[in-house]
Amino acid sequence: MDQNFSLENKQVIVTGAGQGIGRALAVEIARLGGRVVAVDMNAEGLNTLKAELGDRCVSVTGSVTDPATAAAAIEAGVAEFGGVNGLVNNAGITRTAMIDKMTIEQWQQVIDVHLTGSFHFLQALGRHLIARSKAGEKIAGSIVNVSSDAGRNGTVGQINYGTAKAGVFGMTMCAAREWARYNIRANTVGFGVVETPMTEVIRGEKFRDQYMAKIPLGRFSEPTEVARPVCFLLSDAASYMTGQHLSVNGGSAISV
Repeated sequence: MDQNFSLENKQVIVTGAGQGIGRALAVEIARLGGRVVAVDMNAEGLNTLKAELGDRCVSVTGSVTDPATAAAAIEAGVAEFGGVNGLVNNAGITRTAMIDKMTIEQWQQVIDVHLTGSFHFLQALGRHLIARSKAGEKIAGSIVNVSSDAGRNGTVGQINYGTAKAGVFGMTMCAAREWARYNIRANTVGFGVVETPMTEVIRGEKFRDQYMAKIPLGRFSEPTEVARPVCFLLSDAASYMTGQHLSVNGGSAISV
């Protein structure tokens, strides 16, 4: 393996790691030599992941909406691996409703998980790495925030989700500018339709053909297919990339 693509000496927090894309990410990071601090509210999913990855994984059960969970993830990474230098803000939920029918609770739940939750973890890792840098340690940090084409193009029935994901772009670019001097990179990645429980409705009979028609590659993606590009952004192969967005969508949104 080209060592630039290896994740040896990378200790990465992955939120939403108990299932779906987050689980695939954790497995792929470990396969490439990295270690994972897996965060999720799903304790059973985390236990299964930990059993598979062994000492390459430590788990933290909690909600990303609670800043204490982010602090606990840093503490677990320090205790088990000596520190943390990577983060994938992947945790997500949907609360679907048309704009005129959306409740404030539906709005706030999605904003809290996707936007504020991502901020909690980004801030916690940034503070950890900046303190190490100021102490004289040579660091190389990488943050990958999961955004979405919904944050660039809009979406129907999910103004909460589209707004949160648009905010993730701004958050990422600000972090990229502020923290470049500490050698902390921040990028976003956006996925198309991935075969996970979260997309069961749009992959169902009612909507399947409508969504499939927009994908030039002609199929939905598997979780591992979207995990690999994230691992690239975490690796030293992407050492000169920051403040950028990587679309992994089968061509469903093509732009220059």
